[in-house]
Amino acid sequence: MYRRLRRPALVLLPALLAASLTACGDDEGEGTTSGDRERLDAVSVSGDVGEQPKVEWKGTMSADDIETETLVEGDGEELEDGDQVVTNIWIGNGFTQEKSYSTYDDKQPQTLTVGDDLAPIFADVLDGQKLGSRVAVTASADEAFGEAGNPGLNIANKDSVLVLVDLVEEYVPPKPEDVGAGQVPRIVFGAKGDPVRLDFKGLPKPDAKGDLLRHVVREGKGKTLTEDSTVKADYLGMVYGGGKPFDESFSKQPAEFSLQQVVQGWTLGLSGLKVGSRVLLSIPPDLGYGDQEQPGIPAGSTLYFVVDIVSAK
Repeated sequence: MYRRLRRPALVLLPALLAASLTACGDDEGEGTTSGDRERLDAVSVSGDVGEQPKVEWKGTMSADDIETETLVEGDGEELEDGDQVVTNIWIGNGFTQEKSYSTYDDKQPQTLTVGDDLAPIFADVLDGQKLGSRVAVTASADEAFGEAGNPGLNIANKDSVLVLVDLVEEYVPPKPEDVGAGQVPRIVFGAKGDPVRLDFKGLPKPDAKGDLLRHVVREGKGKTLTEDSTVKADYLGMVYGGGKPFDESFSKQPAEFSLQQVVQGWTLGLSGLKVGSRVLLSIPPDLGYGDQEQPGIPAGSTLYFVVDIVSAK
């Protein structure tokens, strides 16, 4: 069902960095900081915003509550509630003095939204900041991630944490490109008149860096959808060359979902359409599941959907 269409976890880095379930090291022994230097006194950070920071440790870092400090103030617009910003994030362990994670390594910037319910260590990192800034956050691991620390990042619950966040640029969601029938697959109908699969004959293999394409097969006359709409819809999804749909609802019941709980290609592709419409969507990987494999969906796939919008509220 539509739950398989939720936004990829890769985009929601704060969810990955939420409180962990198990500790990585003994609460009172391994992982306990020596308190050699207080917070940013333990480290030197250099390099330009938008490039991998150069971090040099001067000693073990001691930190308790979460504190935020602007290392470089950008000259862009000040962020306001609801703004989306492209960020690069570097995380280090102040006890082991090692890098734990960096979006610069895999070239996967993260989009964060001002005012979202983020993990504690990210709660204030966007507040009142300007685009182009580099912000440092220091804390103990249990304050940053919860009482278990974050084993997935090799950060024990009594370690200290340094997070560097580069506020690179405002995120401007791409608009769907409305195209003719020749640029999307053909719908194949079953005996009952419902879509049963998509036919890709004559359609070139999609470019992984392609655009979000939309072809309105039938325009409805009902309510216009917005990005905040809750929608009831029938749908069928396939990947290029797939022998059968990886998911569909036409043979079952329409699915109801918020456009804030699906892959971004659905949010952007359905917004602005009217209830009663039938639409074909071609969703590139970066607006779908990216490099994350899903059941019936290989990593890096362009997603193709036919969607009938039944109702909205």
